[in-house]
Amino acid sequence: MEEKILVVDDDQNICELLRLYLEKEGYKTMAAYDGQQAIDFAKTFTPDLILLDIMLPKFDGWQVCRQIRKESNVPIIMLTAKGETFDKILGLELGADDYVTKPFDTKEVMARVKAVLRRTNGGEKATVEEVVYDKLRINLTNYELQVDGKIIDTPPKELELIYHLASNPNRVYTRDQLLDEVWGFDYYGDSRTVDVHVKRIREKLENISTEWSLKTVWGVGYKFEVK
Repeated sequence: MEEKILVVDDDQNICELLRLYLEKEGYKTMAAYDGQQAIDFAKTFTPDLILLDIMLPKFDGWQVCRQIRKESNVPIIMLTAKGETFDKILGLELGADDYVTKPFDTKEVMARVKAVLRRTNGGEKATVEEVVYDKLRINLTNYELQVDGKIIDTPPKELELIYHLASNPNRVYTRDQLLDEVWGFDYYGDSRTVDVHVKRIREKLENISTEWSLKTVWGVGYKFEVK
């Protein structure tokens, strides 16, 4: 059965961007642009998850979350420009399941959506996206890079790039292929973006293992080489 996501934000551009990504992943979506609509649609649309902004007309996100929690345990992920610890704690205390601070990477939001739905559905509808090599674990579900047993803070796009390469060992990708397959329609720069991200990834993975490496194929692009 198609899972339903309610997106609540007074910025229609954000709603449309999230809708494009969510529907690409197979979710049915509906958008609400103020707090009253959010409360009403939570009843009539009966979503499986709500992406809820805090700064809304009519009722703010706190009020919406509080009202929905009186009637439903539907998972709620807060989307907001507020990043203070107090706001995060308040959202969680009101019953939110997760919290993403703007500006956010849309693919990271998708990963959070999948993770929350997996938890609430008992893990039946999603599989863990992870690749593992000697002293290296790349988990796209939780957006986590583990190197030699330590979790390394890694920006989402760097993690998506190394995950994509490591998921296809020994395959050579051109820069344009990586831009298309990793950045997609998020991308507004040039091919040097790939080089910069590869350089940063290499700094994290340097001299970790002799069993694999991130290789430059001169005149072509890059590959994750497994020996």
